[in-house]
Parts: sequence; C-alpha cells; structure tokens
Amino acid sequence: MSDKIEFGLDTFGDVTRGEDGSDKHQAQVIRDVVDEGVLADSLGLDFIGLGEHHREDFAISSPEVVLAAIAARTSHIRLGSAVTVLSSDDPVRVYQRFATLDAVSNGRAEVILGRGSFTESFPLFGYELSQYELLFTEKLDLFTKLIEGGPVTWEGETRAGLTDQRIFPEIENPPLKTSIGVGGSPESVIRAARYGLPMMLAIIGGNPARFRPYVDLYRRTLEEMGKPQLPIGVHSPGYVAETDEQAREELWPHYKVMLDRIGRDRGWPPLERDRFDAEANSGALHVGSPETVAQKIAATIKTLGVSRFDLKYSAGTLPHEKLMRCIELYATQVVPKVRDILAE
Repeated sequence: MSDKIEFGLDTFGDVTRGEDGSDKHQAQVIRDVVDEGVLADSLGLDFIGLGEHHREDFAISSPEVVLAAIAARTSHIRLGSAVTVLSSDDPVRVYQRFATLDAVSNGRAEVILGRGSFTESFPLFGYELSQYELLFTEKLDLFTKLIEGGPVTWEGETRAGLTDQRIFPEIENPPLKTSIGVGGSPESVIRAARYGLPMMLAIIGGNPARFRPYVDLYRRTLEEMGKPQLPIGVHSPGYVAETDEQAREELWPHYKVMLDRIGRDRGWPPLERDRFDAEANSGALHVGSPETVAQKIAATIKTLGVSRFDLKYSAGTLPHEKLMRCIELYATQVVPKVRDILAE
C-alpha cells in the first residue's frame, strides 16, 4: 500500500511577509512559488497544485502560467491546479491552457476542477451567482467531452454549443489527467463518480474521519454504475518544523491572519488559539514535527483508504523561507516516515 501512495503540495500563492515585516508584492510571491515548485521537484515529491483566486491576499489568478514557469525548471513533478474554478471560466479555454501546459511539461499537466469556495470570480467575469450550480454542471459536462478527444458536439444554456468541433492543441498522450475537487457534499461525490473522474477531497476543518462516508459513497456509486474504482486523494492544510512547539508557534499568527481575513468577508468570529490547537490536535490541520505530521497523515490515509495526500503548505503571511524549510522537511522526513508507518 505505501508504495502506491502519492505525496504532493498545494498552495494558493498566499501573500507572504518579507524580512522587514511588510507584505511582499504579489509579483515576488509568484516568483517565490516557482522556487517552491522547483524545490519540491528536486526532493522527489509527486505533485504541486496551485489554487486560483482573485483577491489581494492571494497572488495566483492564472495557475497555468505559473505552472508553465515551474515546468521549465523541473523534470518530474506533476503540475496542476487546486482548483480551477470551472464555473466562472470557459471549458474550452481551460482545456486549451492545460493542453498547452501538458505539451511544455512533457505530459505532466493535471487539472483539478471545482466550484471554488470563493465567489470573487463570478462578478469579475460576468457570471451570476444565482446560476452557481447550473454553470458548474453544464461546464463540467462539456469538459468531460473535451478530454475524450476528437471532434466535440455539445449544447447547453450557459455558452454557445459546439458541432463536430476539434480543439487545439491536442493532447499528445490523452486523456488529460483530470480530477474533481469535492468539499463535502454528497451531490459532488456522485457527480465525480458519474463522470468517471478521480476525486480530491478538500478536508480543511474537523476530524478527517468524518469524510469516510463520502469515500464509501464514491466507491459504491462507481460500482453501481459499472465503472472501475478510481483514485481518491486528500488536500489538507499543514506545516512542518523541527518540533511541535516550533511548528505551532511559527504557524499560529500567520494562520490567524489568513482565517480572520476570510472570516471578515463571511461573518466568522476571529480565530481563537484554542480553536487552532483543537484543529492541530484532532482536526484537519497537520502541524508539528516530522514525526507528528507523519503520524497524522498516515492516520488520515488509513482511515479514509486514499492513495494521495497533498499538503496545503502555505498559510497566510507565513514567510517564504519558512515555507521552503517546511517543504524540505515534508519531502525528506515526513513522506519517508509515512511510508514506513503504512508498510508496518
């Protein structure tokens, strides 16, 4: 089992603080993310995913462009989104951009499609939030036809139809690797199974064990539909330092800045330290020493029976230098320990 597990990283390009204590320019944050991806590749990690956002606290609005920059400086690591907000984008253009990324990276592109937990992209690109569900449903339907390859015929309500339309560039070794990001609704789980796409569970709060029913539902739905069982992965936040105390103390102030910024928009109360510690102790926050984080990741993998774990390693204003050290510890100490635990 342990040899089949894949380990990756995710980041939203959170705007970090520089040595002078002020927020870095978003341009520098993007350059830092490229360096983080290069380090991850050099250390043998399987995947790096970049999230799409359109707000001042996250620098990455065009993941594919940044991924192409990482592709130019790497050889092995797979390159993907985390996630692509398909509802407020055009499926044909998304496919073309990732097909281009696949070409320049020699087949390492991967797109993870989702509805997104942020809604800034809808008014930005002229979409109505009242069509939130319809937009994703229709655009996913079209996208799944695109990844089949060949001429596409499709008709829907939210964009112009296609008749025997070929899409370029074509994938060299099809199909384009595509997954569905699921935040925790049974409908999303069933949708992923119905389209025969792998599922990535975004577990960002609470005990990961509570997602086991979604794993069972996905596998049961695939079986009932006569489809083969497909990979399931997990995306969860975390941070690794030399000791548990160091990891928590370094992460806490920056994690609070991030959650409080988001909370102000959503009506959440400010994050208190006891809630942070509760998430670190028994929730979805994988923070601590390499041993602690490895034990927690292994428990998540075993409890859910998944074959991939992506650590969302960036956290608000946490400095780039800390993130680089986290990546190093994750790749060189955490991942080997997890493999050892799973092999026992």
